[in-house]
Amino acid sequence: MKVLFSPRHALHAPKRVMRLGGFSAGRDVPERAEQLLATVRAGGHEICDAAEHGRGPVAAVHTPEYLDFLETAHRDWTALPGASDEVLPSHFPVRGMVGGYPRSVVGRAGYHMHDQLAPIGPGTFDAALASANLAADAAARLLAGERVLYALCRPSGHHAYADMGGGATYLNNAAIAAQALRQRMRRVAVIDIDVHHGNGTQGIFYGRDDVLFVSLHRDPVDYHPYTVGYAHERGEGAGLGHNLNLPLPAMAQDAAYLEALEVACRRIDSFAPEALVVSLGFDAHAEDPSQGLALSFSAFRAIGERLARLGLPTALVQEGGYAVGNLGQCLTEFFAGFEGAA
Repeated sequence: MKVLFSPRHALHAPKRVMRLGGFSAGRDVPERAEQLLATVRAGGHEICDAAEHGRGPVAAVHTPEYLDFLETAHRDWTALPGASDEVLPSHFPVRGMVGGYPRSVVGRAGYHMHDQLAPIGPGTFDAALASANLAADAAARLLAGERVLYALCRPSGHHAYADMGGGATYLNNAAIAAQALRQRMRRVAVIDIDVHHGNGTQGIFYGRDDVLFVSLHRDPVDYHPYTVGYAHERGEGAGLGHNLNLPLPAMAQDAAYLEALEVACRRIDSFAPEALVVSLGFDAHAEDPSQGLALSFSAFRAIGERLARLGLPTALVQEGGYAVGNLGQCLTEFFAGFEGAA
């Protein structure tokens, strides 16, 4: 399996996030990507540089205002007297009370970021662009005839909406890949196996019938992102029936997860897509600090095998996974299952 990687991910090195009312170290550290890179290198996988696709694939998903904010936020923020060295919003618009678009970076930060888990540093935008470019290149290679690519994306993307970031994400890599595939394919499916619901991906495609979104995740009733990811959310308008959420109870184990995965795969089969995008998170593992689900290493092998049996051209887009010491084994098991069944 070919692996797409960019060292520019290291430009994003957040210092702190706001969690439970206090500052703490963020979990999205550069070592995550370096551990995954070491794993694929040791496994003999071909590591490739991505072709440069410019901002077109990103602009096809995200709004001009949001992209401008991401590009200029750190510069404008740090120019304010007494500002911190990273952008962390302190003002959030109240639901139903947005009457205009603010000019101040303080107002724009709250407008465009839905939590305080995604600080913006001096290299964040460049790293996010490089991450998104990996996903765009994976899509381009699938369109050129390759069958499977692994885009080792960091920062992750699935919490990013068209005009909002959050949850340690800025640009929605999986959505960018899916939209790029749609330029020449009629139907594309996205399946999200990260422990957290892919709320941004859902939001981007919620009203569309050409992209099926399926997510397996910890029930948001008491887990991030809390207000999105419920089973009754099925899409709207033309997209009704094209959004499938499969929330799982706290610390659910392999059997329950794989049963839900079978439901997900049957729905993907019935949709008959021409390609598949996988939001590949490893934070559902029992030892991950996210403590949402309790999957074993062998579960990731089974997940990889089942997804491969869908028989679709597939872009694997890296999302979460924060137990740096076990990420390599999670990826090794997933690859073993996927490549063994492909």
